[in-house]
Amino acid sequence: MERRSDSSETLDGRSLTVGGVVAVARRGAPVALHPAAIQRLEAERQVVDEAVASGRAVYGVTTGLGPRVSQRLAAENLAEMSVRTVRGRADGVGPPLPSDATRAVLVARVNQLAGGGSGVQPAVAALLVAMLDAGVEPEIPSIGSISAGDLCQMAHVGLAAIGEGWARVGGQRMPAAEALASAGLTPARLGPKDGLVLCNSSAVSAGLAALALADVEAVLGHAYTVAGLSFEGFRGNTSPARPEVLAAHGAPGEAEAGRRLLEQLEGGFLVEPGHARRLQDPLSWRCLPQVHGALEAALDFARPAVSAELNGSSDNPLTLDGEVVSTGNFEPSTLALALDTVALGLHQVAALSAARTARLLVPGLTGLPANLSPYGLERSGFAPVMKVTQAVLARMRPLALPVSDDPRMGAAEVEDTSTNAALGASRLGEMVGLARLVLAAEALLAAQAVELAAPPKVAPAPAALLAAIRAQVPPLKDDRPCGADIEVVATLLPPA
Repeated sequence: MERRSDSSETLDGRSLTVGGVVAVARRGAPVALHPAAIQRLEAERQVVDEAVASGRAVYGVTTGLGPRVSQRLAAENLAEMSVRTVRGRADGVGPPLPSDATRAVLVARVNQLAGGGSGVQPAVAALLVAMLDAGVEPEIPSIGSISAGDLCQMAHVGLAAIGEGWARVGGQRMPAAEALASAGLTPARLGPKDGLVLCNSSAVSAGLAALALADVEAVLGHAYTVAGLSFEGFRGNTSPARPEVLAAHGAPGEAEAGRRLLEQLEGGFLVEPGHARRLQDPLSWRCLPQVHGALEAALDFARPAVSAELNGSSDNPLTLDGEVVSTGNFEPSTLALALDTVALGLHQVAALSAARTARLLVPGLTGLPANLSPYGLERSGFAPVMKVTQAVLARMRPLALPVSDDPRMGAAEVEDTSTNAALGASRLGEMVGLARLVLAAEALLAAQAVELAAPPKVAPAPAALLAAIRAQVPPLKDDRPCGADIEVVATLLPPA
């Protein structure tokens, strides 16, 4: 991809952030392995080599995988087993992940390797870094992980690394061997354990979750700005957002949500006493701190869960303190639960936005013309927009359902649990896009409401959104198609 970032990410396995993933995945920030990480990789590879030389049984190194754990492998077959491990698990289906998601997966996996525990050859990790910097993107199918390790998707990364399968360079699809050659790279020569390392990790779940978290945080920020514009047009009562009011309840996230709403309205007339239209507004105004606060709390739960997957080892077996031990670290249960919680919170925020949109159409509540049309009931005005908003919400609702509690099935009688964290992350991406449409509809109507209400003073933040909307979309006078207007306004509420 074309590099657009002046920043760079040095991967040490300890400090990769969501912002760092976004910088690499979407802005082309270059990456490098920290010198300490390279030393760690070299030392841990020696542990694997010594285990092979000793001839002792080590899961996934000198034995078969899964239910074939009791099968011992001859030393001369271990490298071949690594290649077969990759080929035999590259079974993903569906459209390939987009470029940003693919790069997020790669940077997540490299950083996990940098943190130690994999025992992979340093040259394999270095090749993944070189692929990132050269824009060689393995073609990873979008479906294939139940997140007991993202085996059947990550294997496609391994496939490209050995010069098989498909990859993209500059958006062009080509055989992976050609893609590597175009960047002056040589396919990896796998040794013992390397194939398992390339397949068995939570990097798909971690990378997609990092992008999803960044996008949910961005859309929540937009939700406050849009709500501020609605408050201006509705002349909403801000007293439910006062710090002392929310402190009397004390639920997680509420105080932050109230603060962020009032911040949007600073400098306007609504924060001054006596300017609200009524003593008590509909719940979609009055309970914004509670609903937005729930999503704030869900994000607080999700951030450390995402960080753990980005910066922790999800390898099995784990190279640790001179030995190779069995683990269950590939099972991102906390992340899966956190993503389910964020999805529910995001749907609630979108539903609250849709409720405010509906209230803006009611003259008995707003004191404005019916349907926000200058002609009142002589025209449809914005009334049909509510049908579109409800249709978008109907698409969001099933996506918000928890996926971490699906039935568990696995290999033989060994792999009998999973988390669906990768699905939990990928559906959030779709939900964010839908939430932006809901918020765009509210913003479109709120802009009209502010202009019809003509308040004496509009706070700077809502005023800036209003100006941005009017630079793209004119006020509604006579009836016109508004679907394209909603989509244009949605571009003013971008992802991270």
